[in-house]
Amino acid sequence: MKHFTKLTMAATLLLGTAGFATAEGHSVTLETGQEVNMVLLPKFLGILVFDQANEGAQEAHAELENPGELLFIGPTPENSTAGQIEIMTTAATQGQGAVMISNNAGDQIVPSALAAQEAGTRVVTWDSPIPSGEGEDVFIAQVDFGSIGVIMADMAFSILGGEGQMAVLSATPDASNQNAWIAAMQVALEDEKYANIELVDVVYGDDQAEVSYNRALALVDQYPDLGVIMSPTTVGIQAAAKAMQDEGLCEQVKVSGLGLPSEMLSYTLNGCAPEFALWDFRDLGYLTYFTAYGLASGQLTGDIGETFSAGRMGDYTIEEDPGRPGTKRILMGPFTVYTAENVEAAAN
Repeated sequence: MKHFTKLTMAATLLLGTAGFATAEGHSVTLETGQEVNMVLLPKFLGILVFDQANEGAQEAHAELENPGELLFIGPTPENSTAGQIEIMTTAATQGQGAVMISNNAGDQIVPSALAAQEAGTRVVTWDSPIPSGEGEDVFIAQVDFGSIGVIMADMAFSILGGEGQMAVLSATPDASNQNAWIAAMQVALEDEKYANIELVDVVYGDDQAEVSYNRALALVDQYPDLGVIMSPTTVGIQAAAKAMQDEGLCEQVKVSGLGLPSEMLSYTLNGCAPEFALWDFRDLGYLTYFTAYGLASGQLTGDIGETFSAGRMGDYTIEEDPGRPGTKRILMGPFTVYTAENVEAAAN
């Protein structure tokens, strides 16, 4: 069973790297030194993965020798939706060249994003797109969203030995990336392979550690036969693993999902979270910056089929987003499944 799961994962990872293929023809090499003021806007501040994305953006900012300003600003977790809308609105009035946003406001961000575009600001989403695509120039997708669903289903299958109950601990109800991943997992679970796995509930921890911790414990109380808590959020997976460890429940309920190796190391080695996955957020910030710089400086048109060089990461092509017809994405890829065999090396 385990061997079959890993083969499935390998096939899915190949799927997730499809965006590396570039269109035939000219690849745009961006001219450095163009002055463009830009804003990197995470869902909210205080989350390590968003700090890592900022590190990648700052690397690209220096490499492209942009004399303009790169601001890393965001709301508090409690004020994420309203705060993102306010920052987007302010960016437009300030004449920012681009706003790079990990959207946590669903389609509520659309009016302010459209206003920003009207003011000449390019809107590049990363990590989490605008569901409708309105007000968005292009989405930088970390991996193919459908493949994330298969990976989560496979990790649950592996941990449960092919049968048992699982629940999902997500971030916020408006997080479009999380919603898409969960929907993709639900589709994957319809396959006969997963016929003996039951998804009993989807709950939200608001990407806050204490709330997620308590929601994880509430799931265990509500579902005595629960075998896996699947959390597609770095805050949620760490909080759930800590909850299971603190309550001595790691033998009964395992934790999986999307997490940082540095934060999940101890939980993986002690068996609380035997498998989880993630991609490199520094690379995501780096690629997002290159894209936004190219668009805001007028060196990229943003048309489907356009290929450009993103520095150390190589060439990327703008394509239609298969999950949101009529919108555009750039697919970064790939991601890695972490176990006790590889987590220590990745955590250092």
